[in-house]
Amino acid sequence: MAKEFSRTQRVAQQLQKELAVILQREIKDPAIAMTTISSVDVSRDMNYAKIYVTFFPIGEQTAEGSLDALREMAPYIRSLLGKEIRLRVTPELNFIFDQSLTEGMRISNLVSKAVRDDEDRRGDEEEVEKGEE
Repeated sequence: MAKEFSRTQRVAQQLQKELAVILQREIKDPAIAMTTISSVDVSRDMNYAKIYVTFFPIGEQTAEGSLDALREMAPYIRSLLGKEIRLRVTPELNFIFDQSLTEGMRISNLVSKAVRDDEDRRGDEEEVEKGEE
């Protein structure tokens, strides 16, 4: 009988939970105050993990600055993670900015604009038809 989830998926899910707790409770850097972990991909040998993150900018904070701060703290975060999870090797952490949220918002705005433009065109056509009668 096949397992429902592979080991790498289970490890990735556990890493995501533990990293969220670490970033929320242990890291006090204001540059990464509002960080959300979107997903985690773990290599098959479990030596590397790609952590996709999004940021809610506060004040003059930028996504690039927050990502740089996270990358600088990666060894420290990895050491905290190693204490929390029981793996033979704690994966090397690679933080990547997840643009799917911003891209989704951009596409949603484009769709909304297209719908508004279409409704405006229909309204203009109806006014022209009424004027012709």
